Amino acid sequence: MGRSMKIVTIIGARPQFIKAAAVNRAVQRWNKRCSSSHRRPLRKRIEETLVHTGQHYDYLMDKVFFKELELPKPDYHLGVGSGSHAIQTGMMLEGIEAVLQKEKPRVALVYGDTNSTLAGALAAAKLNIPVAHVEAGLRSYNRNMPEEINRLLTDHLSTLLFCPTRQAVRNLAKEGIKGGVTRLVKNVGDVMYDSVLYYSELANKNSTILKDLDLLASFNLSTPNSELRTLNYYLATLHRAENTDNPKRLKSILKALNETGKNTPVILPLHPRTKKMMDTYHLLLEAKWIKIIAPVSYLDMLTLEKNAKAILTDSGGVQKEAYWFKVPCFTLREETEWVETVKSGWNVLVGLDVTRIVEEVGRRENRDPPKRRWAMFGDGRASGRIVQMLVRQFG
Repeated sequence: MGRSMKIVTIIGARPQFIKAAAVNRAVQRWNKRCSSSHRRPLRKRIEETLVHTGQHYDYLMDKVFFKELELPKPDYHLGVGSGSHAIQTGMMLEGIEAVLQKEKPRVALVYGDTNSTLAGALAAAKLNIPVAHVEAGLRSYNRNMPEEINRLLTDHLSTLLFCPTRQAVRNLAKEGIKGGVTRLVKNVGDVMYDSVLYYSELANKNSTILKDLDLLASFNLSTPNSELRTLNYYLATLHRAENTDNPKRLKSILKALNETGKNTPVILPLHPRTKKMMDTYHLLLEAKWIKIIAPVSYLDMLTLEKNAKAILTDSGGVQKEAYWFKVPCFTLREETEWVETVKSGWNVLVGLDVTRIVEEVGRRENRDPPKRRWAMFGDGRASGRIVQMLVRQFG
């Protein structure tokens, strides 16, 4: 009789690939320890089945990530692609349900706050398969964001809730979601921090993006300490539907980036959704002073983040990465689920107003960064804790 515990991991978007890669490495370490034991293992090996919904389907947002992150090729690729929230989620539900019925896992593992997250949680819950949610408890308290709806519903469907911060645990408690006989709520730390620690070393060795974009002219290559790298450019990312799908909001953000770019180059790796909407609304002229580039790999993105003067973004993950790299961040939203980065002084919510964005970025030029950073995202070992708890609950 084989001793293994089957889990199905459901992912579909770039940030989920990164998080799943960290947990997958922890799974492999666990299995290696089980195999190397001379005694019969007390715990079961983990058999992980990887399901890719196909939510991200652009090559640079998808296949290259699996290769670069050393993440195993998906066992199932549902090929859902784009569509309205209802169509996309419905197609995912149908495909995921079929996989779960075939594989019969002990637990379904979902990540973050995308339609893939919600579809995976719904499909599993309807089949009475326990749901484990990595990055549980985040709240922006803005229900106009589809991500907020996905977070809320997924958390209320989940049996194991792996929180990245103490604030996330408190958010769940306010909604009546607490640990007990039928639920486990645990602050394990942030798996993205695990990934940044691991991949930033690879990026230092392998990324050539700064040279490729001719960004090294203002940087003294003889500087021995890589932490001192601060090049003369800003990095921007823009992808959330609340910003890209509203022509007024998108035009305002692009205008602000354009104004900023007149004095300091603004590098914008263009998300497929943003490109589509810029073409639809004929907004290319609003980006005259912005250096638009194709989406970049994760290692290249880490390199661009680490070396920027500052980062302007509507991405939750990029806000955290800016914090970990000690790079000032300006968030192009009125709220954030990562309130800790704002409280620490490293992140400023600048909204969508052109004048406000330009002025806040300008003020940053004339003040020193905060002296303290809180150790609020764990110690870089969240993935190992998640694996241990999965085995403890279902092994």
